[in-house]
Amino acid sequence: MTESNTPPVVPVCASTLILVRDEGDKFEIYLLRRSSQSGFMPGNYVFPGGVVDPEDSDVDLWSGHINLNRAQVMTRFGEGLNQEDAITHGIAAIRETFEEAGVLLARQNGGTGRDLDNLLDQRLVGSLSKTWLGELVAAGEWTLGFSELVPWSHWITPEIRSKRYDTRFFVAFMPEGQECRPDKRETTHGIWVSPEKALRGNLKGEIPLSPPTVCTLHEFLKTPGVGDLRKELETRSWGEARIPRLVPMTGGALLLLPWDPNYHDQEIKTETKSLGKRVAPLGNPFSRIWYSDGLWRPISP
Repeated sequence: MTESNTPPVVPVCASTLILVRDEGDKFEIYLLRRSSQSGFMPGNYVFPGGVVDPEDSDVDLWSGHINLNRAQVMTRFGEGLNQEDAITHGIAAIRETFEEAGVLLARQNGGTGRDLDNLLDQRLVGSLSKTWLGELVAAGEWTLGFSELVPWSHWITPEIRSKRYDTRFFVAFMPEGQECRPDKRETTHGIWVSPEKALRGNLKGEIPLSPPTVCTLHEFLKTPGVGDLRKELETRSWGEARIPRLVPMTGGALLLLPWDPNYHDQEIKTETKSLGKRVAPLGNPFSRIWYSDGLWRPISP
């Protein structure tokens, strides 16, 4: 099956934050279910995140209110990014995580300004202004926790999609004293879950996952202990951009990941009847993800 020759849409920049919490010597990941009315991955469980807003790129404002200097930002996040974009993606990750999950990676320095409870109240009733984060730091009483962010991966939506995103995936451990809550608008449900349980739930249709979420959770299976994960994060970088190929099929679609042996073939041959028998067991390698009956499931070679 061949794909359309229509020129691809230019992707919009976005950021995603994978929130992690200790669970004994293991760890859990926070997932949010997107609204069924969403124009992108409706009903799927994903990590908190969203598109970069114009206000996120006001680097002169942010630079004085993050807990890393510009050189440190570039050391940590600068692979493939200039200084402005590195800061912008970090700001978007922090802002979107609060708006979608109610968690703020920031520290209040003191003073009598807006505290976290006040911000949470405004979030729940939908009264946060579009520039709320800039207003918060401009008062000089809050410092954003860039040092808590770690790069994990870089995903770009397939070229065939009408909506495309160039997304940086960050990881951060859940800050003490805070609680995740969906906003009940863009996100309708939230769960803390182990990578293994989430992936099993996806195969059963109980926790439908988006393709990047499927791949990311499989990566986390390689670091089952929280100590292993923390060690991995010490040297983690964005890596090469992952741009899957989406091949439409009757009643579904097939997503080829960049490491698939046929990724660069002009024509992709698919047989729908055989795919159901090739769903990859948990933890097994895969290079394709099959969409059918509302679920994205990894396919064995």
